[in-house]
Amino acid sequence: MRSTFTAAAVLVAATLLTGCGSDTADDAKANGGKGTVSQSASPSAGADGEKHTVTLAVTGSGTAKIGYNLSSNAFETHKLPWTKTETIELTGAELRVGHLVSVVPGPVAAGDGMLKPAACVIKVDGRRVADNNGGKSPKPCEYLLK
Repeated sequence: MRSTFTAAAVLVAATLLTGCGSDTADDAKANGGKGTVSQSASPSAGADGEKHTVTLAVTGSGTAKIGYNLSSNAFETHKLPWTKTETIELTGAELRVGHLVSVVPGPVAAGDGMLKPAACVIKVDGRRVADNNGGKSPKPCEYLLK
C-alpha cells in the first residue's frame, strides 16, 4: 500500500512538473530561430523616463535635525537655513504610481522660547508644491512626484 501511494505521488508530481516551464527549442521555432523573447511589463520600460529637479528647503535659525527622502535619504543635523536639490528620474512603475519625496524638519526655538517645527518647502522644477504653513503645521512636507 505504501509503495502504491509513493508511486502515485511521484506520478502526480512528474505530471505537474511537465506542464511547467518552456521548451527553448519550441520557443526558438515560434520566434523564427531567435530564442526566447521577453516582453516588458511596462510599455515605457527601456525608454527614457521623466526627469524632475526637486529642491527641499528648511528655514529658520540655529540647527535642526532634518530627515529627507529624495533619490537618496538621510537623517542629519544641519545649520539653518538648509536646502538640498536633486534630479530625480521617474522610470517604469514610478511613472504610473509616483515617487514620494519628503522632508521632516526638527524643532527650532520660537520667539517665545518654545520649540516648534521648522518651516519646510518642497519645489519641483521651480514650482512650490508642498509646505508646512511656515512651521505652523506639525506635519512633514511631502509630495508624490508623478
